[in-house]
Amino acid sequence: MATKTNNKRKLRPYHRIKAHRNPLADGDFEYPTSPDMVEWAKNFPNVFAEGSNSVDGDGNQRQVEIADIGCGYGGLLVALGETFPDTLSVGMEIRTKVVEIVRNRIDEGRAEGKYNNIDVILTNAMKYLPNFFYKGQLKTIFFLFPDPHFKKSNHRRRIISQNLLAEYAYVLREGGRIYTVTDVPDLFEWMTRHLEKHPLFERIADADLVDDPVVPLILNRSEESNKVRNEGRESDVQHAVYQKIKVEE
Repeated sequence: MATKTNNKRKLRPYHRIKAHRNPLADGDFEYPTSPDMVEWAKNFPNVFAEGSNSVDGDGNQRQVEIADIGCGYGGLLVALGETFPDTLSVGMEIRTKVVEIVRNRIDEGRAEGKYNNIDVILTNAMKYLPNFFYKGQLKTIFFLFPDPHFKKSNHRRRIISQNLLAEYAYVLREGGRIYTVTDVPDLFEWMTRHLEKHPLFERIADADLVDDPVVPLILNRSEESNKVRNEGRESDVQHAVYQKIKVEE
């Protein structure tokens, strides 16, 4: 009897992972009670000196300075590690299976001597971001293609809101930047409206971003940006960059 041949294309594992998770639901996340309790040496074992979470092997003070919120499958995270080799970057993702994929990607890279300056954390950034970072610790925060939560009743789940912007402003240093990208017009309007309404953020004009090495990364290096491009919808993508202003004492 002839064996039936399955000609269907085998999907990559992440195509079968649920795309969304309710960030307001209780989750079984482990998180530090304060930034003092974060054991960064476990995330960056080839960077920090033995027994230290703030001093590297050369005796220099080091800390995570870039956070990719909802990092997905790590495309941007990898690009950040390559572009800024002397900066520690961390991706924060709420989906367990996705984190496992990114973790494997990083581990494979580290076996080849790469990706020592990037790592991924399973957490809910909407709830626990200040538990990981000190006031003014971060210089850059990314929100690439966040879940639009289309239903009006679910807008409170969106990653940008006035309440959450207060937390982002807390962990972001003066002059630090927030990068946002989406292919959903309603979400772009929502994010820019809330950011422009917040007193500690001001938008950077597109003309002033021409030489910014990060902009090509947020538009081309994430898995979601590749998906949009492959679908021929590049014109749908909009981005905006905001800077935390200096507060006069």
